[in-house]
Amino acid sequence: MYAERVLSGMRPTGRLHLGHYHGVLKNWVKLQEEYPCLFFVADWHALTTAYDSPQVIEESIWDMLIDWLAAGVDPAQATLFIQSRVPEHAELHLLLSMMCPLGWLERVPTYKDQQEKLAEKDLSTYGFLGYPLLQSADILIYRADKVPVGEDQIPHIEFTREIARRFNHLYGREPGFEDKAREAVKKLGAKRARLYEELRTRFQQDGDQAAVEQARALLEEAQNLSLGDRERLYGYLEGGGKMILVEPEALLTEASRMPGLDGQKMSKSYGNTIFLREDDESVTKKIRTMQTDPARVRRTDPGDPDKCPVWQFHVIYSDDGTREWVQQGCRSAGIGCIECKQPVIEAVLKEQGEMRERARPYLEDPTLLRNIIADGCERARKLAQETMRDVREAMGLSYG
Repeated sequence: MYAERVLSGMRPTGRLHLGHYHGVLKNWVKLQEEYPCLFFVADWHALTTAYDSPQVIEESIWDMLIDWLAAGVDPAQATLFIQSRVPEHAELHLLLSMMCPLGWLERVPTYKDQQEKLAEKDLSTYGFLGYPLLQSADILIYRADKVPVGEDQIPHIEFTREIARRFNHLYGREPGFEDKAREAVKKLGAKRARLYEELRTRFQQDGDQAAVEQARALLEEAQNLSLGDRERLYGYLEGGGKMILVEPEALLTEASRMPGLDGQKMSKSYGNTIFLREDDESVTKKIRTMQTDPARVRRTDPGDPDKCPVWQFHVIYSDDGTREWVQQGCRSAGIGCIECKQPVIEAVLKEQGEMRERARPYLEDPTLLRNIIADGCERARKLAQETMRDVREAMGLSYG
């Protein structure tokens, strides 16, 4: 079995804002403490919708990476890299496209969705239709078993699992697979071999998921198996062939509750954002002029925090005591809106100050960032090359 590994990427489409921080980056910072993580700049993905204005992509890449580091993503714990610097992504995407049914791509919910949302763009391109498959290649090439996604991305992970299954089914059948697998079972020793066979039967006849987990644990503990034999036994266990590509699981992340300055979702297209590393004066001004409960026309009018975008900021940034003070003060008109906004301003400025501090070394010496990414690309490429060696061999493309 392959080691636990998390993979996630982000398209470079401009400056990052607090919505990105609370929706994605904060979670990455947590995950890097728990698992080996790979975080990548999805520059080829950005081309699927911005193919006519690639200069935006180039400008955004380095800024976005500094924002990641500013948010606390740590290159000593996670591997950071740029997708297009690891050409194996493209090779796996091409090979998977040879066996991916067209109907599978057309059924991905975001395909029609995005075309309607971005109606002003011509998205009837081969690249746009195939981007879920490129996304699958991004995940499968690192044998990542965990992908942090929101609800809307679950169909993409399901699609990736189906692609991995289809690939393993088509190409995991080496000549004499069953015989080799039976030989490998014997190497487990009599007692373990008996247990493995029993668990395999339970899974294949009754679909007992616990049995498959137990059998996998048994194989992980077996010391005397070669990597090839271990792979055969994983495949044999589930009734497939040799397992070449790993089926990933979706790590469901909570939807960001970070609203924009107007209470809608924070988005550049709505012009309601606070950017990461934005200067204090600008942040202060933005929060001071935020809309509040329309019922509070005068300072003496009582209000309802639930109808006020500022309250949503308190939910994220304030402690229980402050929230209690807001609820009471707003409903009784005991505090004014400017007063209510002050703790939010202070909390956001503190967070931004910490981010600017973390970003400073990279702004002062851009070669630091270039070196981190060069190292990350090299590490990622090594992993990708290992997978591609196995993929080519399985497909009979290792000539000579």
